[in-house]
Amino acid sequence: MAPYETLYSRKCCTPLCWTKLGKQHFLGLELVSETEDKVRLIQDRLKAASNRQKLYADLKRRDIEYSVVDLVFLRVSPWKKLELPPELDCIHDVFYVLMLRRYHSDPMHVVSVGEIEVRPDLTFEEEPVQILERDVKVLRKKSIPLLNVLWHNHSTEEATWESEDMMRQQYPPLF
Repeated sequence: MAPYETLYSRKCCTPLCWTKLGKQHFLGLELVSETEDKVRLIQDRLKAASNRQKLYADLKRRDIEYSVVDLVFLRVSPWKKLELPPELDCIHDVFYVLMLRRYHSDPMHVVSVGEIEVRPDLTFEEEPVQILERDVKVLRKKSIPLLNVLWHNHSTEEATWESEDMMRQQYPPLF
């Protein structure tokens, strides 16, 4: 049975049986009908597997529609298409729709772009304001001193745990 017939549902140009020249071998009707039945069985199983995979994929698939006034979150990298404020006009404004997530407004999330100094390469430097807490993480053979750091333009809920050694290297005036 040729894989070509199984995949493309039509006869292949090659014969079912190769024989040496001079010998005449005829295929019986039972062998031909048995082969056709096996091909149909394989096609049915391939179709069932394809339908099952499509069903699994369709469960997770959803139609995404946004209008011009909708607020969305955008994955930071890579940049694609969206109309941005004039302060960010150096960013290419093309985004793939799957990079967007619907956003429901919350006044706590508003940060003025003027308050943050954004460099031309669209990065900015975080500045630590205060150390909220100290802790020591004990591993098998060593201890790592950690600091809970409050950052400029962030709330206390957004404070992060940082290594004390790293903080001493990057921000010596804080200590």
